[in-house]
Amino acid sequence: MKVKINRNAAKVLKRMLLEDGSDKKVRIYISHMHGDHAHYGMSLDTPGEHDIVVPTDKDVDIILDCREEFLDGIWIQYFFVEDEGFVITNPTKGHHHHH
Repeated sequence: MKVKINRNAAKVLKRMLLEDGSDKKVRIYISHMHGDHAHYGMSLDTPGEHDIVVPTDKDVDIILDCREEFLDGIWIQYFFVEDEGFVITNPTKGHHHHH
């Protein structure tokens, strides 16, 4: 499974992990699914039985449920302009999927 992450998202996630102070990692999950469209959620968690920990090129490990095909290829971005926050998309699925 693959995950891309932009520099801003990595900074914010690293700060969240540091403030948490535990050994948890970032989990991306599907919060709602309808047809070919997925909405994503994010939490701090520890890996479970069906999880894979995917390292990123920004030194943030992401937990994904390996049974969820819409998690493979996600792109985690963070923007500071307009509505500050995370945007999670999956361009590999041919449709716009978001957080």
